[in-house]
Amino acid sequence: MPLATKYTIFGALPEEKLMKNLLIIGGVAAGATAAARARRLDNDVTITLLEAGADVSFANCGLPYYLGRDIAYRSSLILASEETFHDQYRVKVHTNTQALSIDRETKQVKARNTKTGEESLFPYDALILAQGGKPIVPPLPGVDKSHVFQLWTLDDMDRMDRYITEKEPKKAVVVGGGFIGLEMVEALSKRGIAVTLVEMAGQVMPNLEGEFAGMLTKELQDYGVKLKLGKSLQAVEDTCVRLNDGTAVDTDFVLLSVGVRPTLQLVKEANLELGSCGGLKVDEHLRTSDPSIYAAGDMIEIHQTVSGNMVRLPLAGPANRQGRIAAENALGGDHVYKGAMGSSIVKVFEVAAGSTGLSLKGAKDAGFDADAVVVHKASHTAYYPGSEKVSLMLIWDKATKKVLGAQVAGRVGVDKRIDVLATAIAGGLTIEDLAELDLAYAPPFNSPNGPVNMAAFTAINKQTGFSPSILAQEFEQFVLEQTPIAIDLRDPISYAKANLRGTNNLSQNVLRENLDRIPKEHTILLISDDGQKGHVALRMLKGAGFDKVYNLSGGYISLERHARAVGFEHLSVGLFPTERKTVNERKEDASEGLGTESACEADEHGPLILDVRTPMEFAMGAYPGAINVGLDSLAEWAQTIEDKNREILIYCASGARSSYGMRMLKQMGFTNVENGGGLHDMMARR
Repeated sequence: MPLATKYTIFGALPEEKLMKNLLIIGGVAAGATAAARARRLDNDVTITLLEAGADVSFANCGLPYYLGRDIAYRSSLILASEETFHDQYRVKVHTNTQALSIDRETKQVKARNTKTGEESLFPYDALILAQGGKPIVPPLPGVDKSHVFQLWTLDDMDRMDRYITEKEPKKAVVVGGGFIGLEMVEALSKRGIAVTLVEMAGQVMPNLEGEFAGMLTKELQDYGVKLKLGKSLQAVEDTCVRLNDGTAVDTDFVLLSVGVRPTLQLVKEANLELGSCGGLKVDEHLRTSDPSIYAAGDMIEIHQTVSGNMVRLPLAGPANRQGRIAAENALGGDHVYKGAMGSSIVKVFEVAAGSTGLSLKGAKDAGFDADAVVVHKASHTAYYPGSEKVSLMLIWDKATKKVLGAQVAGRVGVDKRIDVLATAIAGGLTIEDLAELDLAYAPPFNSPNGPVNMAAFTAINKQTGFSPSILAQEFEQFVLEQTPIAIDLRDPISYAKANLRGTNNLSQNVLRENLDRIPKEHTILLISDDGQKGHVALRMLKGAGFDKVYNLSGGYISLERHARAVGFEHLSVGLFPTERKTVNERKEDASEGLGTESACEADEHGPLILDVRTPMEFAMGAYPGAINVGLDSLAEWAQTIEDKNREILIYCASGARSSYGMRMLKQMGFTNVENGGGLHDMMARR
């Protein structure tokens, strides 16, 4: 029975199709997703994708993890190739092809093959722009030196990897404390390089509240990373970098990770309208000012769903979803893109931190009467092994009680709390809804009232006035204005390790026994370890007739982290001592087989059948008689084969890695190489 070539997709496409040519400029996240989605929607349209780089679809978010050897196989980063797109989707992909101009009148794009110099015209009925962005390279002396790098493409990664392997740098400077910068600090540390991080802002991860950046700061310091915060790069020299404070930092490796700028030259020359944030302006259907041109990914600006403001969010998740919607609408659909709230997460050594929605400052700037609380609650029941505190800030609108944002940090269970809270924000949940949210519980996974529920309880207590609290970021101003009696309720050992100068160290029992010695007209500020005992003591004092009592939200943990990351001008806050940590050795299962993946000697007669999957995949089942030569070891293995005319059949799991391997072998002079596709395709040959 022949397959139908036309079908209805959720009412997205009109009955009578006028579309013949869909042209997409840019691959990787938004563009590659748009191409695949378009083919699933329309079996007849001609789809052409122009990609300026050498790779149409790769895991750019995974590049730091390969450099740090968390990902053992480079081939794992290759998601799809030109051949994959043609075989699976009948999409014509042109890599190494730079779009030069858009003729909006004739609906044609002029492009040049950067390898051959040949120029071509590509017609379109609808055009999707997905050119993304480029790393910002500051115009400073020395940034073009051979030991200065940016990380954006596989080529960037390979150049960096070769340099580390061949030159064996001992010291590195990473400029920029955002996502890629922090991930690369860890990666370089795992390669045995001493790292200094330079960040122009006063804290790492400037999008996070100070105390959450403070947890990352402590982790960096524990692993021996030197921090130059509030400093900026001025020049790169052969053996050092110069900072704006006049200091020099010795280094033989520099990574620039100071931000991403949208790729807009093409759209500017085409006179497409730009937005207020410096990105390409699109409407709710991701349509530009030209009704035949759509756009998606890092180059556009979108609505922040909580504030309603226009923002640029260069994140992989939104880019992929925008690519799907742009494809649907370019083919005649009516799918409204609502925007994104900007959920994100980063891992630094053993600590993760993330955010969703608005920060407290962002919420206030957007016009909300916003408030926040912080809790530090066990990731799962403390009696089950592996429990760690999860730090969570919950931000809400006092007028509607709706959740506006959240930030989470910890070693275990950070991601699922971020995701729950992102869902709560999208659903318009209030702090009261969140308090009653029925979340999965068993001792290995959560507590009966986990961090999300506990944060909601704490928010309700503050909202109703049942338990007034002060945030660490408000602490100094509060102390200066109120001159409170500050009582630290922690045990003496904890107090001795680090404390706020001028506080009184009293237990709750001692406090209860001496209530008559505390002036009731005076403001009282309670500090406990994580805020929980402070809340209990506050209720005791309230019950005894004290009115002006406040709890430090998040306790001394929050205060210390804020002091570490941001600091206080007038207060002396003791910091916990750093711990001496070293990066873990690579796990055996992550590195197993690197460079020695060939399972047996090649036969002298008949075709060679190469399986370029990982040893673990190979062990789960392979084509009879196949040789397991991982893609990362293929070039080395090929040097052992003298007969370049030998028939070679190469396959992997899906056909993507094998197509890449086929190109490698052909470049090495092999003349009789065939891509067998995926394992399923190979087994069908039997």
